[in-house]
Amino acid sequence: MCAAPKQGQTLPAGVDTEKETVLTGQVLDGSGNPVAGAFVRLLDGTGEFTAEVVASATGDFRFFAAPGTWTLRALSAQGNGDVQVSPEGPGVHNQDVTVAK
Repeated sequence: MCAAPKQGQTLPAGVDTEKETVLTGQVLDGSGNPVAGAFVRLLDGTGEFTAEVVASATGDFRFFAAPGTWTLRALSAQGNGDVQVSPEGPGVHNQDVTVAK
């Protein structure tokens, strides 16, 4: 079975957070427990699909994006959830997504 590596805390070597906008976080259930294997989608400011990753075994996900308004949407057997994030510039922007039925 394929699984995404832990993506939340450690960025790959060579990522310059002075130039890159990184959206990272964790998918959590209503009790605050990580949700492994959730599909996490990145939607642009108009709601259009941009990218998708599978959350790691610890619920972590990461996207490289541009400054602007984005929606993070998590889809899982435990439920779904959305959260909006609006990074204004480069850096690591952490935003967890809580899912519920």
